[in-house]
Formats: sequence, structure tokens, C-alpha cells
Amino acid sequence: MSKTVIRSGLLLLGLAWSFAVSAQDVTLFSLHNTADGQDYNVKLQILLLMSLLTLLPGILMAATSFTRIIIVLAILRQALGLQQSPPNRVLIGIALMLTMLIMRPVWQDIYQNAYKPLQSEQITTEQALERAAVPVRKFMLAQTRENEMQQVLRIAGEPSNLKPEDVPLDVLVPAFLLSELTTAFQIGFMLFIPFLIIDLVVASVLMSMGMMMLSPLIISLPFKLMVFVLADGWSMVAGTLAATFGANW
Repeated sequence: MSKTVIRSGLLLLGLAWSFAVSAQDVTLFSLHNTADGQDYNVKLQILLLMSLLTLLPGILMAATSFTRIIIVLAILRQALGLQQSPPNRVLIGIALMLTMLIMRPVWQDIYQNAYKPLQSEQITTEQALERAAVPVRKFMLAQTRENEMQQVLRIAGEPSNLKPEDVPLDVLVPAFLLSELTTAFQIGFMLFIPFLIIDLVVASVLMSMGMMMLSPLIISLPFKLMVFVLADGWSMVAGTLAATFGANW
């Protein structure tokens, strides 16, 4: 048994050695100089691209309008008194489609100024990433509040008088997320008020009729749904969310 293990080990070592000898010219992590600087090996570019794809959900939530939209939709569902309808997957789908629509100018800028020159080998990968970050930074700066920016700058130990273009990306992203949370809850509060009034009216009517054992939600839910549908609520919410972004940048 021990001889078999030793022979198997020697065989594996021989195969590994022969593969290493035959693969001496195969380069994975390498750089080569170009007229515009240094560029990465194609295999390394593919590796970096696959790594970025794994970070795509986090980038989607941290640098786009997705966070504000999904929070507003979740608060709207709660205001209507619906627990699981629309389900979470439907809300995420709506938020994702609205995000793609609202962020369309950013995607077009990245495609025209970063992806197409990179594809035609006019710029390097590093230059393409720098160009792609410009419209994203512009979008986030337009939506970031001053109070949140100053707070994150204090946490990071950065000077509070930094110009917007000098703010590091690792400071801008949390400031942007805090601003999105604040804006989303403000919009959600405004959406909550009409449905809260309906709940109060229904509860008052039931109390005056002596029906204290009957839950007001059972009576108010059809009225809230009727008002929301008659007012074309989904279109109004989508239009309002889009307007909160489009007017600022």
C-alpha cells in the first residue's frame, strides 16, 4: 500500500514538473508598456473582470439609485398594509428596472468614453477604469447631502474643506449611501401620510359604531387599494422617484 502511494506521488510530481516545463512561456500576471503607460495581460484583464462581476451587487447598491428606490417601495408596501404583496422579488425587479432607466446617462457615458476606446485598444484598462469612475462620481456627488459628507469626512479624518473633485471614493460612497437613506425615508414619510389618514378615519368610524373588536386594517385595506389605484399610484411613485434624481444632475 505504501509503495502504491509513493509511486502515485512520484507520478504526480513528474506530471507537475512536465507541465511546468511545457508552460514556461505561458504568462498570466504580466504587464507590458504601451504609448499611454502600462497595460495588463489579457488573462489578467479577464480575471479582474470576473472579480468585478462578483462585486456587482454591492456596486449596484452602493453607487446607484437602487437603494433609494427599494426603500421607498418597501415603505409604500408597508403603508398600504400589505405584508407580502407585491413580493420581494417583484419589488427588487421594479427597483432594478427603474435603476437602469435612471442611471441610463451614466451607462451611456461609460460606454462611449470608457468601453468603446478600450475595446478599440485606444486606451489601457487603467485609463478605462478612471474614465468610468468620472460619471459615477458626478452622479453620487449630485445626490450627496452636505451634512452627510461632513460627517463621513470627520469619521475618515479628512479635511472638511475638500473640494468635491478631491473627495476620495472611499469617503464619497458612504456619504452617498447615508444621503440616500435620508432621502428615501423622507419620501416614504410623505407617502405614508395619506394612508395613515385613511386608517385613522376608519378606526374613528368603527369606534363610534361600537365595533371595537373589528380590526381597522380589514376595512381600511380595500379603501387604500382603491385610492391608490384610482390615483394611478404606481406611475406617480415611479415618476416622483425619477424626478428626485433627474433634476439634480
